[in-house]
Amino acid sequence: MEKHVVVIYPHPDDESFGAAGTISEFREKGVPVTYLCGTLGEMGRNMGSPTFANRETLPEIRKEELIKASEALDIELQMLGYRDKTLEFEDLTKVANHLKGILEDIKPSLVITHYPDHAVHPDHNALGAAAVEAVRMMDESNRPIVWAQAITNNYYEDLGKPDVINDIRPYFNKKMEAILAHKSQADGMLGKFKENSEIAADMEEAAKERLGTEQFYIWKY
Repeated sequence: MEKHVVVIYPHPDDESFGAAGTISEFREKGVPVTYLCGTLGEMGRNMGSPTFANRETLPEIRKEELIKASEALDIELQMLGYRDKTLEFEDLTKVANHLKGILEDIKPSLVITHYPDHAVHPDHNALGAAAVEAVRMMDESNRPIVWAQAITNNYYEDLGKPDVINDIRPYFNKKMEAILAHKSQADGMLGKFKENSEIAADMEEAAKERLGTEQFYIWKY
């Protein structure tokens, strides 16, 4: 069993869409989980549907949503304080050293992050690369295992079959609770289905099909 799991993603909701089922399974087994969230997603285009945010209010709204999602998942939250859509311009070594210091304090046995260059968004790629580098810089005897999540359309062809494939359907409701905590992001996608129970049922099946597994590659150092 893992001793402590640290999840490192750049945006509020990355943890919910990406790894909430896996996180829930660890928590059910009593494994502590800490989420290091890179930014507040303050440059996101989604202001709610109907609109209830603007550029000035969005950071605080997304921060509140992040806290609610973390509470739903029963995980510790640390906000790293970087600016949304700028992580690719940060010095990789500086960010890696920042993460390394936190990891050496927490001493996790497992780190979950994005797979660099296979994570679609520049922030995803940049923070994933920094997380991988942070672990590389640690003393080899104390390094946690790294699970890297690839989400590009061609990752299977480029990287082969993932090493870890978690069927998280037993935790699907918990995953959806965490996703829906990010109201500004989730409402636009789900709102139109709420009024039609038949569509909603179809949507739940489609969501289970799409979100029912969480897959990771074990990073090879």
